[in-house]
Amino acid sequence: MSKEERMAFLSTLFCLGLLIIGKLSMLLNQPIYPLFFIAAIISGGWKQTYEGINELIHDKTLNVDLLMALAAIGACLIGNWFEGAMLTFIFCLSGALEEYATNKSTKEITALLNAAPNEAVKIVGEQHIVVPVKELTIGDNVFVAKGAAIPIDGLMQSRSSIDEAAITGESIPVEKNIGDEAFGGTINLGQAFTLKVTKMSEDTLFAQILRLVENAQSEQSATATFIERIENVYVKIVLIAVPLMILFTHLILGWPFTESFYRGMVLLVVASPCALVASATPATLAAISNGAKKGILFKSGKTLEKLADLRAVSFDKTGTLTQGKPRVTDYQTFSDDSLIPQLLFSMERQSNHPIAKAITQFFNREESIPVEINEIAGAGLEAVYEDQIWKLGKPSASMSHPLVSKWREEGKTVISLTCDDRLIALLALMDLPKPYTKEVIDYFSEQHIQTTMLTGDNLGAASFVSQQLGLTEFHGECLPADKTELVKQQQKKFTVNAMVGDGINDAPALATADIGIAMGEGTDVAMEVSDMVLMKNDLTKLVYSHRLAKKMKRIVRQNILFSLLVIVLLISSNFLQFLTLPLGVIGHEGSTILVILNGLRMLIPLKEPIQSREMDCQDCPLHQNIH
Repeated sequence: MSKEERMAFLSTLFCLGLLIIGKLSMLLNQPIYPLFFIAAIISGGWKQTYEGINELIHDKTLNVDLLMALAAIGACLIGNWFEGAMLTFIFCLSGALEEYATNKSTKEITALLNAAPNEAVKIVGEQHIVVPVKELTIGDNVFVAKGAAIPIDGLMQSRSSIDEAAITGESIPVEKNIGDEAFGGTINLGQAFTLKVTKMSEDTLFAQILRLVENAQSEQSATATFIERIENVYVKIVLIAVPLMILFTHLILGWPFTESFYRGMVLLVVASPCALVASATPATLAAISNGAKKGILFKSGKTLEKLADLRAVSFDKTGTLTQGKPRVTDYQTFSDDSLIPQLLFSMERQSNHPIAKAITQFFNREESIPVEINEIAGAGLEAVYEDQIWKLGKPSASMSHPLVSKWREEGKTVISLTCDDRLIALLALMDLPKPYTKEVIDYFSEQHIQTTMLTGDNLGAASFVSQQLGLTEFHGECLPADKTELVKQQQKKFTVNAMVGDGINDAPALATADIGIAMGEGTDVAMEVSDMVLMKNDLTKLVYSHRLAKKMKRIVRQNILFSLLVIVLLISSNFLQFLTLPLGVIGHEGSTILVILNGLRMLIPLKEPIQSREMDCQDCPLHQNIH
């Protein structure tokens, strides 16, 4: 519990205790009972009154805190000591609950802050020295014990299992190999290992996340900003309306002055926009925290509001819709010799080219045979085996085969295997969509949101992926300027549009779109200019974000409508002279408490209809005609 939260609840408890003592003294006809009620009002209302006066002096604005203080003083002036104290208690209680709501919504961020280690075990020669994380420099070696938090970003020097839930929201540990990147703030679940530092402490992914979320909490949504802006005007109207009502009902309607003054104090209470002020902020903060827990970072509440009204979304292809690395999609052999797959595997396993890795992975069940290769720049690999010359690479210009033309039209990369210039086998490779990408596209189509792919790849590859995923439209061979122009055209046609990307070439379009959405494993530039970040390159989290935004919009609308209806009902009841001050207090402050609790529903995780998972290339729906 924070210091502010503790003070708010202690003030509420003292106020309640003094209120009870005052009520008992009043029932026992003790003449000093007003002193207990005054003490209750002071103990419960000093903080809000101080903040109200401070805001009036320094910012020249009026807020609901002053209305409540004036209402309590007014109640005491006409002898309603108990009502004034009860008003202060319930107002203090609602303030304590709002403090709790704010702290509850930032719980995940506090957990992140606590997860960031302050010290690291630096390896100097054969010694292990404990040093502050801030003193680590790039190139240092750090020892990470089993079960310890990784202090800083770096490269693994041995294998281990890492819990990255604090960064990505993914509960399943990730198996890391030598040379893989590990992130500060994550937990080592495997054996102890050495980490080579690659970033300074202030530049780590963890530090970026904290900055993003802290900025999001300080920047309010458009609705919350609008409500805060009209609060000052609204309070002035109420302060003018109260004396006018007292004079009107006393002089024109002939009510006794005591009754008119009493009704004025009731109006001061029930017309206060406490519930309206609390309609948006608690819900927005809770939604931001909900997203952070799932590995979704919103830079402001405004992003969530815009996302709920999304009408068009554009995607980069490579690394966003697709996995960003080629996979074998087609394999056709023109020989029954069992040597062919073994030779393909044995030749490619000696190369570090991405295409070689994809072919090696495809034939990873084959046995290796001893063969020496010669890499020929721009042509591929060549080997001599059993006195025959084997060549593996792009088909020569003179090679004609229907499959070569067909696969190239589909945007695939074609690789041929020849033996003494005789065609033996053909392979096609392609950057395949990520698992459940089609389900994500289908979701947005069901929501009547236009889906567009913007890619620098050739039109063949763009067309094929677009058809497989069911996108509304696609644009191939796009330069960064082309993507930006297409996003601008979307903005003119649709109310709110979004751009999803991960590379430097996507940055201009991300910055131009109404909502820029960066993939967390993309470039720092993309993350910097975007409005929200999906920490684990998982598009299913975009569906979760949209559903979260729509739920927040519903809750905020419910809160605003409910708070306005309560104000109208209470004011009407007051004019009809059957609403007492205690009932007015309960109705007004009770509505505020209900609005806050309704906003806290945003902390409840949503059911995820699309569960992300890793998918082997053999499972991919685009994997065709494997022979």
